[in-house]
Amino acid sequence: MTCIFCQIIKREQPASFIYEDNLVVAFLDVFPINKGHVFVTPKRHEAKFCNLTEEEVQHLFKVAQKILKAIQASDIKCEGANLFLSDGPIAGQEVMHSHLHITPRFKGDGHQVGFSHSDPDVYPRNRLDQIANKIKKHIL
Repeated sequence: MTCIFCQIIKREQPASFIYEDNLVVAFLDVFPINKGHVFVTPKRHEAKFCNLTEEEVQHLFKVAQKILKAIQASDIKCEGANLFLSDGPIAGQEVMHSHLHITPRFKGDGHQVGFSHSDPDVYPRNRLDQIANKIKKHIL
């Protein structure tokens, strides 16, 4: 089955585009969390974030910042924003074409995002240091 984002990029499916260059496209989510919810996605099909090139990753975030500034300058309600990328189905990725969400947020919008529900006793400093060391030895 063909990727819906690839179909959108090729203009085989409709989308409300707001940005395009040689590496990425940006278009509005048809199921937005809030008005102005944008996807920024590489033109090259790649499901996993780790498989994007360094250039694609840098450009993805550079374009996201440009778009967020444009949202904030517009009349779209935006007191803050969530930028997030779900990598893999277990993380909530629904379209298997890597993409970054830009979601305008405002007080009372009815949505909640956060990770502060963890029990700090489960991860004392010595355990955090052990985990950090496991990751550090694999950084290339």
